[in-house]
Amino acid sequence: MARRMRPDGVTEVRISPLGLEGLLRLPEPARALVLFAHGSGSGRLSPRNNQVAEALRPTGLATLLFDLLTEEESTDRANVFDIELLAERLGVATGWARQQEALKRLPIGYFGASTGAAAALVAAAGSPDEIGAIVSRGGRPDMAGPALGKVRAPTLLIVGGDDTAVLELNRAALAQLRCEKELQIVPGATHLFEESGALDQVVELARRWFDDHLIGQP
Repeated sequence: MARRMRPDGVTEVRISPLGLEGLLRLPEPARALVLFAHGSGSGRLSPRNNQVAEALRPTGLATLLFDLLTEEESTDRANVFDIELLAERLGVATGWARQQEALKRLPIGYFGASTGAAAALVAAAGSPDEIGAIVSRGGRPDMAGPALGKVRAPTLLIVGGDDTAVLELNRAALAQLRCEKELQIVPGATHLFEESGALDQVVELARRWFDDHLIGQP
């Protein structure tokens, strides 16, 4: 599984069969695994998602951040908004995790940002018995389309209070979800949650959601 263990405890991995590059944080003991679905052309090196992942590690949540697109695919801007393609890659990574001895028994959840949130919802709708919980940060769940009504995993939508356009899209998507669901608004935060303390609130909300709905599930 491992390509290289970094000094910070993060393991560089390559997800077969496409060779997608990933970063795995594996606490001891690990109680669940959260796969990150990035959006808008971002990838495993996303500073905000890495900050969230690092903050979740002490709670016993293993995290996998990976590139949903190969280097060649990422040069085509259309692929960034191809939700079906991104959801398919998330499914590939989920299948890969199920083949790893250290990960295969862990409950799996998704953390999606921007278009990655739509990909997470579509992937979860296609595997209703596989995914235990979903968290969306500043996501575009509306782009999941008809898949919204098929999602069974408890879903938390987190949106910045000053991200008004995306907030309305999330409210509309929330109405279409038929699973256990919740919308949390971070006051004063914009789309990237760059404001002081905003991302810390995202971490706490995500931690609680995964703790309540993912950890301890079969």
